[in-house]
Amino acid sequence: MIIALVQFRLPAPMTVAQAREVFASTAPRYRDLPGLIRKHYVLTEDGRTAGGIYLWKTRADAERQYDEAWRRFVTEKYGTEPQLTYFESPVVVDNLIGEIDTNA
Repeated sequence: MIIALVQFRLPAPMTVAQAREVFASTAPRYRDLPGLIRKHYVLTEDGRTAGGIYLWKTRADAERQYDEAWRRFVTEKYGTEPQLTYFESPVVVDNLIGEIDTNA
């Protein structure tokens, strides 16, 4: 599995209430996205940096999402260019379903 960390510095700080409203407006576009297991929207405590932590089945699934149209959408929506970092995720502990996934 692959984790993608997306971060972008906001032009002005955002409150958690504002972030919840904005993030909820974009959440439906990630439903049923091929290969996406989970997405967490994130906001730093000072409200100056936002983004998402995505868990993907494969790197190819992730790369299909992060195209030029996606970058344009994020830049227009939040007023700043996103930064993207990929991580291998060889083991996932999921306490909701009571499993440890080793990608074996």
